Amino acid sequence: MADEYFFAMTLKGKNSEVWDPEAKGAEDYQGGHKLIIKQALLGPEATDGELNVVQVEAMTWKDSVKIPVATLKAGGSNNQVLLDLSFPDPPVTFSLIQGNGPVHIIGHHLIGTPMDEFEEMDELEEEMLDDEEGEEGAEEEDEEEEPKTKKVKTATNNKGKTPVKNKAAVKNK
Repeated sequence: MADEYFFAMTLKGKNSEVWDPEAKGAEDYQGGHKLIIKQALLGPEATDGELNVVQVEAMTWKDSVKIPVATLKAGGSNNQVLLDLSFPDPPVTFSLIQGNGPVHIIGHHLIGTPMDEFEEMDELEEEMLDDEEGEEGAEEEDEEEEPKTKKVKTATNNKGKTPVKNKAAVKNK
């Protein structure tokens, strides 16, 4: 099961920001790291009328790709954009290729289960399977020892309820 954390960064001027948790000495995780970007917006200090373009460099299944993902302009309705970008493999580099920002990038950082926890879960699953197999064998032995009883079928009406006899009608008979 993955843990989810808030992610945010700010781009100003011509600087670039790199998301690479593995380079920072993060633990080895089953399922690794995943970055999901949900929004890019201009800060209040952005210059009116200035066009700001955010570019991302990330790996595809084959090679690296650089592509603009957001174009923002202060002083109008285009000062924020909703995104749904998923980056399953670090590193990811964010750059302002035009404008001075600041551009705030917001999303989620998903982290898989640490490898040592994953190994412990495997051991627990194996123990649980062994326990279940032992219990099933014991249940089968219990079923063989119990005498079989007959079930009595009771009449029910069309609503699935057992009818109640009228005590007055029974007394008059």
